[in-house]
Amino acid sequence: MAIKEIFPMKPAGIIKHLDLLRPIYSKTSAYGHFGRNDPDFTWERTDKVEALKNMLNI
Repeated sequence: MAIKEIFPMKPAGIIKHLDLLRPIYSKTSAYGHFGRNDPDFTWERTDKVEALKNMLNI
C-alpha cells in the first residue's frame, strides 16, 4: 500500500514521474538500464527512501 501512495502506478503517471519522454535511451543501449550513476536515468533515484521508511515506520 505504501508504494501505491508514494509512486504513481498508472502508465501516464510513471512516464511523468520519471520524465521518460526525453531522448535518453541511446545511453541505455550499452551497459544496460540499471545500476548506473547517470543523472538522466531517473529510475535509479533513491529520493523516495525516507518517505517509504516513514510510511512503514522503519
